[in-house]
Amino acid sequence: MSKTIIIGDGPAGLSAALLLAKLELDVTVFGIDKTSMHAAMLYNYLGIPEMTGSEYQKIARQQVANFGADLQNKRVTDVEKTDSGFVVTTEDGEQHESKYVVLAEGKGVKLSVGLGLTDAGQDVAVAHAGRTRIDGLYVVGRSTNIKRTLAIISAGQGAAAAIDIASTEFGRDVNDFDSMPKK
Repeated sequence: MSKTIIIGDGPAGLSAALLLAKLELDVTVFGIDKTSMHAAMLYNYLGIPEMTGSEYQKIARQQVANFGADLQNKRVTDVEKTDSGFVVTTEDGEQHESKYVVLAEGKGVKLSVGLGLTDAGQDVAVAHAGRTRIDGLYVVGRSTNIKRTLAIISAGQGAAAAIDIASTEFGRDVNDFDSMPKK
């Protein structure tokens, strides 16, 4: 059982996965790398003067994998809340359990609709760090503001959800500030 399952492998999902994996928390990402980032050209992402969305995706996916996240090239068809967390069903019928789920499904909010969080084509209302009214379920990225989004905003929302999950798991406030190596 993964501690956290992330559904969606664009900037929001990969950012959440990166921080959770970097903090050595068990995380699985489900996504088929068909994000709209592949149609993007990044000029407004701080620290990246210019990059294609496809190149961003390639680098981000590798970075997340290098920290130990499990990237599954599968589409998720259902998410169900259980007493102990969640059961996620993939298109091949496999079921995967987790304590937390982070939905980063972009503008196609099908899973959020299935969970009763919104109506089709509508933004998903979230609280701090992407928390929803369902305990342990986060929604981040474009789903929270379908008509007004940027990749960097989505990535920040994914990071906020990850820090919230890590803080809950560790029982203390967590940050991810890396320091320069000592000489």
